[in-house]
Amino acid sequence: MDIATISMDDVPANRKRGGDIRTLLSPTTAGATSGFLGTLTLAPGEVVREHWHPYSEEFLFCVSGAVAIRLDGERRRLAARQGLLVPIGVRHRLVNEGTGPAFFVFQLGPLAPRPELGHVDTEPLTEVVG
Repeated sequence: MDIATISMDDVPANRKRGGDIRTLLSPTTAGATSGFLGTLTLAPGEVVREHWHPYSEEFLFCVSGAVAIRLDGERRRLAARQGLLVPIGVRHRLVNEGTGPAFFVFQLGPLAPRPELGHVDTEPLTEVVG
């Protein structure tokens, strides 16, 4: 049985929506069929631009640091050792307003029918401040 073990160092950072997003376990890297798992690192002042998922729930777990998260316009705080479920169709945006990095593990599932259908961006994919 060939079961993949993937390191954060094995996958490149995706910075399209902001921060350092690394998809570790996915259909491409591990043959996943039901979703994918990754990490997010946000430096102080970094943002993950607002988007939503038409097919997937997103599970966010803050390992260290803290962020302000906006869910359909409602502002919340997500701190270390806290988890949050972002339901299908809920717009979300994260901002690290702290002085140190914030590190997250996330999981999305189920998969969209095609990768390009997985995210709907509601904010321009250009440099965004806070």
